[in-house]
Amino acid sequence: MMNDFVISKSDFYLKGEKFRVVAGAMHYFRVPRAYWRDRLLKIKACGCNTVETYVAWNLHEPREGEFTFADNLNLDDYLSLIEELGMYAIVRPGPYICSEWEFGGLPWWLLRYDDMELRCTNERYLEKVDRWFDRLIPIIAAHQIGEGGGVIMVQVENEYGSYGDDEEYLRHLAAGLRARGIVSAELFTSDGGSDGMLTGGALKEIYKTVNFGSRARANFAALKKFQPDKPLMCAEFWNGWFDHWGEKHHTRTMADAAESLRELLDCGAGVSIYMMHGGTNFGFMNGANCTDEEYQPTVNSYDDDAPINEYGGLTGKYKAFQSLLASYGFSNDAAVTEPETHAYGEMEFTECADLLSLLPTLSSPTESVLPLSMEQLGQGYGFICYECEVRGPREKAELVMDVHDRAWVFADGAFAGIQYRNDKKNKIKLAVPEGGLKLTILVENMGRANYGPHMRAERKGLIGPVRLCNQILYHWQCYPLPLTHLEEVQYDRQSSPKFKKRPQLLRTVFAIEGEPKDTFVLTDQFKKGVIFVNGRILSRYWEKGPQHTAYLPAPFLKTGRNEIVLLELEGYKKPRLTLTDSPILDN
Repeated sequence: MMNDFVISKSDFYLKGEKFRVVAGAMHYFRVPRAYWRDRLLKIKACGCNTVETYVAWNLHEPREGEFTFADNLNLDDYLSLIEELGMYAIVRPGPYICSEWEFGGLPWWLLRYDDMELRCTNERYLEKVDRWFDRLIPIIAAHQIGEGGGVIMVQVENEYGSYGDDEEYLRHLAAGLRARGIVSAELFTSDGGSDGMLTGGALKEIYKTVNFGSRARANFAALKKFQPDKPLMCAEFWNGWFDHWGEKHHTRTMADAAESLRELLDCGAGVSIYMMHGGTNFGFMNGANCTDEEYQPTVNSYDDDAPINEYGGLTGKYKAFQSLLASYGFSNDAAVTEPETHAYGEMEFTECADLLSLLPTLSSPTESVLPLSMEQLGQGYGFICYECEVRGPREKAELVMDVHDRAWVFADGAFAGIQYRNDKKNKIKLAVPEGGLKLTILVENMGRANYGPHMRAERKGLIGPVRLCNQILYHWQCYPLPLTHLEEVQYDRQSSPKFKKRPQLLRTVFAIEGEPKDTFVLTDQFKKGVIFVNGRILSRYWEKGPQHTAYLPAPFLKTGRNEIVLLELEGYKKPRLTLTDSPILDN
């Protein structure tokens, strides 16, 4: 049909004319809705004719059977805005998206089922996916090119060759997309440029793309072995990279990125620049990588060293890409402006509260013989606290526990040590007096794995029995602490709070005159914890970096009184933070 997008043997055709896909990736759920238009115009002004987005299932169905497409999750409005700006869309609905996003976009509650097997033809998993697609896909279908909309391509799963090889599963998803109305948009898969990935993730009947950051000719040669008679496309051109806590901040020079993009364009291929604008993993939505040896949680910033930075600024890489794309005939005169940021200055915390003392206020415990995981308790994110009475006397012995991901241990309220998932040698030892003691273990969920086979075992909290030497400890009180509601906390007013080796909430308020502006929360006085702004979970922080500021967009603030709360877990130099006008993403 003349209104359709068609993939022929050698070219893409849109409305009967040859069309080269030049897309920029921006995920609506990582960007405040108030900034969608600004960021999309900047993508367009760089020379892109298309916008690519994932869909994060875990945000749209936060609890099983409860769906939301409101406010920042209004995909219908996002696709309409792309169309209004004269651009086209590529939608990647998953159900798995990777994207350094919590659990790869899968909902945490899938892990509540003992018979659940992810990303395959497991009956329980497909039942949940099909119900989700029943709600999601009609929204995308209404925006197809054949319906007068802008959606030209829809992805089947995501980089499946990096996980499995269940062809029946991929065909179930593809058939489900077609049955739910994806007719005029082309289906496609995307995988890395290796034989194994393309074998496991591709289907003969579905258009195939490849993902890479360099060596375009070599990667396209690998793709041609599987698909010799279709136009070439890189569905993710990685021009930057993401950061894990404790790593060096990743950057890529504009010259190197531009040269790799030039090689890709010289191959005559279509491209989606990943990321064109990364945005932020607000709240607890960062993912993690997990190997047999190490757990690697991702930072909250998803700046990704992208051409448009985390807060909407145009970088040198943006200008290099804009010039390069213009030389290939891709340019326009969309008007764009640089963002305005503001330094609100230093703020002292003068109110504090002891988190462990607040357990009866913030949570209702569940009694269990053995510790229960977050998922077993119906909790998705945040923290969980476990308490157990240990009879004595007992000689000093090693406390043995399987922690996902970081635990703070207290004996009769006194700090006894930290057990991190990566600590293979650091062991906590306890002696129990004759009268016994209360053992308290606070566990932080630092983000579920978003990539690879370890996703299958990403339950959080204590995920097995706790032992003192060889003896299993029984009968626990389990306190879920999602920390989504801190309104009932009663703070003590102190001129200069002191850290007492127990998790502490600190609170301050400040006033804004006039319209709020973007700012950045600098936590250089603190060690590890969580930032809350006006009741919203904004970001984690950790002194090991590389990220040392949290992006605080103006839409999260308000004219007049604003509140900032920190949950500090490990200590601080001075109870003070700074709202500065520029980010620090590198040690």
